[in-house]
Amino acid sequence: MGKEIGGVILDLQNISLRFGGVKALSDISFDVREHEIRAIIGPNGAGKSSMLNVINGVYHPQEGRILFRGEERTQMDPHLAARHGISRTFQNIALFKGMSVLDNIMTGRNLKMKSNLLLQAIWWGPARSEELEHRARVEEIIDFLEIQHIRKTPVGRLPYGLQKRVDLGRALAMEPQILLLDEPMAGMNVEEKQDMCRFILDVNDEFGTTIVLIEHDMGVVMDLSDRVVVLDYGKLIGDGTPDEIRNNQAVIDAYLGVKH
Repeated sequence: MGKEIGGVILDLQNISLRFGGVKALSDISFDVREHEIRAIIGPNGAGKSSMLNVINGVYHPQEGRILFRGEERTQMDPHLAARHGISRTFQNIALFKGMSVLDNIMTGRNLKMKSNLLLQAIWWGPARSEELEHRARVEEIIDFLEIQHIRKTPVGRLPYGLQKRVDLGRALAMEPQILLLDEPMAGMNVEEKQDMCRFILDVNDEFGTTIVLIEHDMGVVMDLSDRVVVLDYGKLIGDGTPDEIRNNQAVIDAYLGVKH
Protein backbone atom coordinates (compact mmCIF):
# COMPACT_ATOMS: atom_id res chain seq x y z
CA MET A 1 0.00 0.00 0.00
CA GLY A 2 1.18 3.50 -0.76
CA LYS A 3 -0.01 5.06 2.48
CA GLU A 4 2.17 6.35 5.29
CA ILE A 5 1.84 4.41 8.54
CA GLY A 6 2.75 6.63 11.49
CA GLY A 7 3.96 6.05 15.04
CA VAL A 8 2.21 4.08 17.76
CA ILE A 9 -1.12 5.68 18.73
CA LEU A 10 -2.37 2.91 21.06
CA ASP A 11 -0.15 0.58 23.06
CA LEU A 12 -1.62 -2.32 25.03
CA GLN A 13 0.85 -3.86 27.47
CA ASN A 14 0.34 -7.17 29.31
CA ILE A 15 -3.44 -6.93 29.43
CA SER A 16 -5.21 -9.54 31.57
CA LEU A 17 -8.96 -9.58 32.12
CA ARG A 18 -10.87 -11.93 34.39
CA PHE A 19 -14.57 -12.43 35.08
CA GLY A 20 -14.72 -14.25 38.41
CA GLY A 21 -12.49 -17.29 37.90
CA VAL A 22 -12.61 -17.11 34.10
CA LYS A 23 -9.67 -15.56 32.28
CA ALA A 24 -10.97 -13.77 29.20
CA LEU A 25 -7.57 -12.29 28.26
CA SER A 26 -4.14 -13.42 29.45
CA ASP A 27 -1.08 -11.18 29.29
CA ILE A 28 -1.77 -9.69 25.85
CA SER A 29 0.49 -7.01 24.34
CA PHE A 30 0.25 -5.34 20.94
CA ASP A 31 0.16 -1.84 19.50
CA VAL A 32 -1.79 0.09 16.89
CA ARG A 33 -0.04 2.56 14.61
CA GLU A 34 -1.46 5.78 13.25
CA HIS A 35 -3.29 5.41 9.93
CA GLU A 36 -3.16 1.61 9.81
CA ILE A 37 -5.93 -0.96 9.55
CA ARG A 38 -5.28 -3.37 12.42
CA ALA A 39 -7.33 -6.57 12.54
CA ILE A 40 -8.05 -8.74 15.57
CA ILE A 41 -9.00 -12.27 14.58
CA GLY A 42 -9.46 -15.65 16.22
CA PRO A 43 -11.94 -18.50 16.60
CA ASN A 44 -15.20 -18.00 18.57
CA GLY A 45 -14.56 -17.35 22.26
CA ALA A 46 -11.00 -16.18 21.59
CA GLY A 47 -11.49 -12.88 23.46
CA LYS A 48 -11.81 -10.50 20.49
CA SER A 49 -14.87 -8.58 21.71
CA SER A 50 -13.41 -8.46 25.23
CA MET A 51 -10.29 -6.82 23.75
CA LEU A 52 -12.39 -4.21 21.92
CA ASN A 53 -14.30 -3.56 25.16
CA VAL A 54 -10.99 -3.00 26.97
CA ILE A 55 -9.86 -0.49 24.31
CA ASN A 56 -12.99 1.65 24.60
CA GLY A 57 -13.32 1.42 28.38
CA VAL A 58 -16.33 -0.90 28.78
CA TYR A 59 -14.10 -3.39 30.65
CA HIS A 60 -11.22 -2.50 32.97
CA PRO A 61 -8.43 -5.08 32.90
CA GLN A 62 -7.11 -6.31 36.26
CA GLU A 63 -3.54 -6.19 34.96
CA GLY A 64 -1.64 -4.30 32.28
CA ARG A 65 -1.32 -0.78 30.94
CA ILE A 66 -3.00 1.07 28.09
CA LEU A 67 -1.16 4.00 26.54
CA PHE A 68 -3.02 6.33 24.19
CA ARG A 69 -0.68 8.72 22.35
CA GLY A 70 2.01 7.91 24.92
CA GLU A 71 -0.13 8.75 27.97
CA GLU A 72 -1.33 6.05 30.33
CA ARG A 73 -5.11 5.80 30.54
CA THR A 74 -6.38 4.69 33.91
CA GLN A 75 -10.14 4.68 34.48
CA MET A 76 -11.41 4.99 30.94
CA ASP A 77 -15.13 4.69 30.23
CA PRO A 78 -16.90 4.68 26.84
CA HIS A 79 -17.90 8.36 27.13
CA LEU A 80 -14.34 9.39 27.93
CA ALA A 81 -13.02 7.14 25.17
CA ALA A 82 -15.32 8.93 22.72
CA ARG A 83 -14.06 12.30 23.94
CA HIS A 84 -10.51 11.08 23.40
CA GLY A 85 -11.38 10.22 19.82
CA ILE A 86 -12.19 6.50 19.98
CA SER A 87 -15.54 5.57 18.42
CA ARG A 88 -17.12 2.23 17.72
CA THR A 89 -19.69 0.33 15.71
CA PHE A 90 -21.43 -2.71 17.17
CA GLN A 91 -22.03 -6.27 16.08
CA ASN A 92 -25.72 -5.85 16.91
CA ILE A 93 -26.69 -2.54 15.40
CA ALA A 94 -27.54 -0.04 18.15
CA LEU A 95 -29.31 2.60 16.05
CA PHE A 96 -32.53 4.50 16.83
CA LYS A 97 -34.87 2.54 14.56
CA GLY A 98 -37.68 5.14 14.46
CA MET A 99 -35.36 8.03 13.60
CA SER A 100 -34.21 8.99 10.12
CA VAL A 101 -30.76 8.18 8.74
CA LEU A 102 -29.81 11.86 9.02
CA ASP A 103 -30.93 12.14 12.66
CA ASN A 104 -29.12 8.91 13.61
CA ILE A 105 -25.87 10.20 12.16
CA MET A 106 -26.48 13.57 13.88
CA THR A 107 -26.43 11.77 17.27
CA GLY A 108 -22.75 11.08 16.59
CA ARG A 109 -22.15 14.85 16.70
CA ASN A 110 -23.46 15.28 20.27
CA LEU A 111 -19.99 15.22 21.82
CA LYS A 112 -18.88 17.96 19.44
CA MET A 113 -21.69 20.33 20.41
CA LYS A 114 -20.65 23.14 22.70
CA SER A 115 -23.87 25.10 23.25
CA ASN A 116 -26.00 24.15 26.24
CA LEU A 117 -29.23 22.17 26.03
CA LEU A 118 -31.48 25.18 26.62
CA LEU A 119 -29.95 27.06 23.68
CA GLN A 120 -30.23 23.89 21.60
CA ALA A 121 -33.87 23.47 22.61
CA ILE A 122 -34.85 26.98 21.56
CA TRP A 123 -32.41 26.81 18.60
CA TRP A 124 -31.16 30.31 19.18
CA GLY A 125 -28.03 32.25 18.29
CA PRO A 126 -24.84 30.23 18.71
CA ALA A 127 -26.77 26.96 18.96
CA ARG A 128 -28.37 27.60 15.59
CA SER A 129 -25.13 28.31 13.73
CA GLU A 130 -23.50 25.36 15.50
CA GLU A 131 -26.32 23.02 14.48
CA LEU A 132 -26.02 24.15 10.84
CA GLU A 133 -22.28 23.50 10.96
CA HIS A 134 -22.85 19.98 12.35
CA ARG A 135 -25.55 19.31 9.76
CA ALA A 136 -23.15 20.27 6.98
CA ARG A 137 -20.62 17.75 8.34
CA VAL A 138 -23.30 15.05 8.53
CA GLU A 139 -24.36 15.76 4.93
CA GLU A 140 -20.72 15.27 3.88
CA ILE A 141 -20.71 11.84 5.56
CA ILE A 142 -24.02 10.95 3.90
CA ASP A 143 -22.52 11.84 0.50
CA PHE A 144 -19.33 9.94 1.31
CA LEU A 145 -21.29 6.77 2.20
CA GLU A 146 -23.57 7.19 -0.85
CA ILE A 147 -26.80 7.16 1.17
CA GLN A 148 -28.32 10.48 -0.01
CA HIS A 149 -31.41 8.66 -1.34
CA ILE A 150 -32.33 7.35 2.15
CA ARG A 151 -31.32 10.33 4.29
CA LYS A 152 -34.94 10.92 5.48
CA THR A 153 -35.90 7.23 5.77
CA PRO A 154 -36.43 5.75 9.26
CA VAL A 155 -33.52 3.38 9.89
CA GLY A 156 -35.82 0.51 10.93
CA ARG A 157 -37.16 0.30 7.36
CA LEU A 158 -33.74 -0.19 5.78
CA PRO A 159 -32.18 -3.50 4.78
CA TYR A 160 -29.47 -4.81 7.08
CA GLY A 161 -26.48 -3.82 4.89
CA LEU A 162 -27.63 -0.19 4.76
CA GLN A 163 -28.27 -0.12 8.52
CA LYS A 164 -24.64 -1.18 9.00
CA ARG A 165 -23.58 1.69 6.73
CA VAL A 166 -25.60 4.17 8.82
CA ASP A 167 -23.95 2.76 11.95
CA LEU A 168 -20.57 3.45 10.33
CA GLY A 169 -21.76 6.98 9.48
CA ARG A 170 -22.70 7.69 13.08
CA ALA A 171 -19.27 6.53 14.27
CA LEU A 172 -17.60 8.73 11.61
CA ALA A 173 -19.65 11.73 12.71
CA MET A 174 -17.61 11.71 15.94
CA GLU A 175 -14.50 12.35 13.81
CA PRO A 176 -12.60 9.57 15.57
CA GLN A 177 -8.84 9.19 15.66
CA ILE A 178 -9.38 5.46 16.15
CA LEU A 179 -12.44 3.70 14.76
CA LEU A 180 -13.30 0.32 16.32
CA LEU A 181 -15.33 -1.92 14.00
CA ASP A 182 -16.94 -4.95 15.62
CA GLU A 183 -17.64 -7.47 12.85
CA PRO A 184 -18.68 -4.88 10.25
CA MET A 185 -19.42 -7.60 7.66
CA ALA A 186 -21.45 -9.96 9.88
CA GLY A 187 -24.66 -11.10 8.22
CA MET A 188 -23.92 -9.41 4.89
CA ASN A 189 -24.14 -10.87 1.41
CA VAL A 190 -21.16 -10.75 -0.95
CA GLU A 191 -22.17 -7.46 -2.58
CA GLU A 192 -22.76 -5.73 0.78
CA LYS A 193 -19.38 -6.99 2.00
CA GLN A 194 -17.65 -5.56 -1.07
CA ASP A 195 -19.33 -2.18 -0.47
CA MET A 196 -18.35 -2.18 3.21
CA CYS A 197 -14.74 -3.09 2.36
CA ARG A 198 -14.56 -0.18 -0.06
CA PHE A 199 -15.92 2.25 2.54
CA ILE A 200 -13.51 1.01 5.23
CA LEU A 201 -10.56 1.51 2.86
CA ASP A 202 -11.87 4.96 1.86
CA VAL A 203 -12.31 6.03 5.50
CA ASN A 204 -8.76 4.93 6.21
CA ASP A 205 -7.44 6.61 3.09
CA GLU A 206 -9.43 9.85 2.80
CA PHE A 207 -9.98 10.69 6.48
CA GLY A 208 -6.69 9.16 7.63
CA THR A 209 -8.61 7.33 10.36
CA THR A 210 -6.84 4.53 12.22
CA ILE A 211 -9.04 1.43 12.20
CA VAL A 212 -9.12 -1.57 14.54
CA LEU A 213 -11.45 -4.26 13.31
CA ILE A 214 -12.75 -7.65 14.42
CA GLU A 215 -13.86 -9.79 11.50
CA HIS A 216 -14.60 -13.48 10.91
CA ASP A 217 -14.19 -13.39 7.14
CA MET A 218 -10.52 -14.24 6.70
CA GLY A 219 -10.49 -13.20 3.05
CA VAL A 220 -11.68 -9.73 4.02
CA VAL A 221 -9.14 -9.47 6.84
CA MET A 222 -6.22 -10.46 4.66
CA ASP A 223 -7.25 -7.99 1.93
CA LEU A 224 -7.92 -5.01 4.20
CA SER A 225 -5.39 -5.18 7.01
CA ASP A 226 -1.90 -3.80 7.37
CA ARG A 227 -1.26 -5.96 10.45
CA VAL A 228 -3.18 -8.73 12.18
CA VAL A 229 -3.35 -9.84 15.83
CA VAL A 230 -4.56 -13.41 16.44
CA LEU A 231 -6.15 -14.46 19.74
CA ASP A 232 -7.06 -17.97 20.81
CA TYR A 233 -8.59 -18.83 24.21
CA GLY A 234 -7.67 -15.35 25.46
CA LYS A 235 -4.00 -15.66 24.53
CA LEU A 236 -2.07 -13.96 21.74
CA ILE A 237 -0.81 -16.58 19.30
CA GLY A 238 0.20 -14.41 16.34
CA ASP A 239 0.96 -10.81 15.40
CA GLY A 240 2.23 -9.61 12.04
CA THR A 241 1.46 -8.80 8.43
CA PRO A 242 -1.25 -10.81 6.63
CA ASP A 243 1.47 -12.86 4.91
CA GLU A 244 3.21 -13.65 8.22
CA ILE A 245 -0.12 -14.69 9.76
CA ARG A 246 -1.03 -16.89 6.78
CA ASN A 247 2.17 -18.86 7.34
CA ASN A 248 2.05 -18.97 11.15
CA GLN A 249 1.70 -22.61 12.26
CA ALA A 250 0.03 -21.75 15.60
CA VAL A 251 -2.62 -19.76 13.74
CA ILE A 252 -3.17 -22.51 11.18
CA ASP A 253 -3.59 -25.03 14.02
CA ALA A 254 -6.07 -22.81 15.90
CA TYR A 255 -8.23 -22.37 12.83
CA LEU A 256 -8.08 -26.00 11.82
CA GLY A 257 -9.00 -27.05 15.35
CA VAL A 258 -5.79 -28.95 16.09
CA LYS A 259 -5.58 -29.87 19.80
CA HIS A 260 -3.34 -27.65 21.95
